[in-house]
Amino acid sequence: MWIFAYGSLIFKPDFVYLERRVAVLDGYARRFWQGSPDHRGTPSAPGRVVTLVPMPGESCAGCVYRVADEGLDLLLAKLDHREQAGFDRVTLPVRSASDFSVIVDAIVYVARADNASFLGPASEQEIAAHIARSSGPSGPNVDYLLGLHRALIALGIADFHVQRIVESL
Repeated sequence: MWIFAYGSLIFKPDFVYLERRVAVLDGYARRFWQGSPDHRGTPSAPGRVVTLVPMPGESCAGCVYRVADEGLDLLLAKLDHREQAGFDRVTLPVRSASDFSVIVDAIVYVARADNASFLGPASEQEIAAHIARSSGPSGPNVDYLLGLHRALIALGIADFHVQRIVESL
């Protein structure tokens, strides 16, 4: 089984995996449009985390983790809990960033626009200001942003949305 990571699962997977590869999910873009009332904010002042937004012609690079079938139910229950504030578990095809012919079906957590914690679009400057003032049980929201930014750079992934938010802090 494969799990596609595009946000905090890139820099903080919190599970054992057999293999990790840079991968691409076509037809989606990574955006800081999801509210986080449980990790990087509070119910009364949610932080902002990334979700995948359907965008034809776009793609989102991240990584896929291959995990063992043994213990998969427990792992998925743990991830379902971690991603509980508006994220749905779906299976989507992702391709290897090094060999586009290698395509695998991967579990992906997506927060759709109709969930209660969805904050929606804003300018990168507004998102940066929101992130700078937010904090929750998992720490300051800015740590999430900067952790993701560093992880993307380490993987050789350019994400202009994330970059512009960092530059706007």
